[in-house]
Amino acid sequence: MSEHPTHGYFRENVHILPTRVYYEDTDFSGVVYHGAYVKFLERGRTEYLRAVGVHHKEMLELNEPIAFIIQKLNLEYKRPARIDEALEVRTVFYQSKGVRLRADQSVWREDELLVQGQVTAACINLEGVPRRMPKFVADAVTPHLAAGDPSWA
Repeated sequence: MSEHPTHGYFRENVHILPTRVYYEDTDFSGVVYHGAYVKFLERGRTEYLRAVGVHHKEMLELNEPIAFIIQKLNLEYKRPARIDEALEVRTVFYQSKGVRLRADQSVWREDELLVQGQVTAACINLEGVPRRMPKFVADAVTPHLAAGDPSWA
């Protein structure tokens, strides 16, 4: 058994993070609570970055520490997920420009789309001031960017 949890894998420009619905993700009826999808998507973005060699801890250890914040989040719920189901979080980054990183994300149960969303993250320093994304982040993400514009651009 691996000591480290999986950070998913790439299928072309799509990062896929396998996950499962746990009791903590559900409401009293065993259906995934709507806010839990935001956590699933956050994990998908984080593991995408980790898979290409970008770690939040390294960003915080820079001379001028930086972090990502979510500037825009748009979700559309299609179908519910339930406790114990195996899911996939799919993340496609389209643009890494200036301070912003844009992505389409979705949650799937096998071949069934459950949730789709669009996210714009922005790079800031620890005082909340927007900062250009460091070169090492842009260099790591750029080879995996999908062509074209995100579905919501």
